[in-house]
Amino acid sequence: MFTGIIECLGEIVHLKEDGSNLNIWVKSPITHELKIDQSVAHNGVCLTVVEIDKDVYCVTAVEETLLKTNLRQLKVGTIVNIERALKAGDRLDGHFVQGHVDTVGQCILNEQKEGSWLFRFSFPEVHAALVIEKGSICINGVSLTAFDISNSELTVTIIPYTYDHTNFKDVSIGDDVNLEFDVLGKYMLRQQELS
Repeated sequence: MFTGIIECLGEIVHLKEDGSNLNIWVKSPITHELKIDQSVAHNGVCLTVVEIDKDVYCVTAVEETLLKTNLRQLKVGTIVNIERALKAGDRLDGHFVQGHVDTVGQCILNEQKEGSWLFRFSFPEVHAALVIEKGSICINGVSLTAFDISNSELTVTIIPYTYDHTNFKDVSIGDDVNLEFDVLGKYMLRQQELS
């Protein structure tokens, strides 16, 4: 379980295909604090640490993950948002994030405002019921508030701190982002379907 509050940025330093999997080596300032078998979110995708070497660690993304996230577009030099799992007793400053990406959205607006940035994303309409006005949304691992929503689009505002400390500064029009919808909404929708 995560919160959507990004701890640091990591840089992809090596990629290697292994059958249908992708092994991903990440250089990060928190590598020395990690342990083998620990869960770490990368752009909102929960992956398990399988190897550590000095300031670089390795995680593996399976085919299902690559098909449903923007991790399939990683290249050496790509910067990713990093968050370790929530510790029991910690403050929950964002919202409950599972690290299980629901779909990929696409940036259709990136506009600098006076003191903030406005981003608008399109997403598959099949997920429309999971997005509500002023509801929580996780985009590339960042906990945000959605507004100005439609059946296939939503807008978020990024404050300067978030812009400077996440990879939102690298998101351009046409770029894919990972979207995870609020887990409470998913359970409620499932209950309605079963009723």
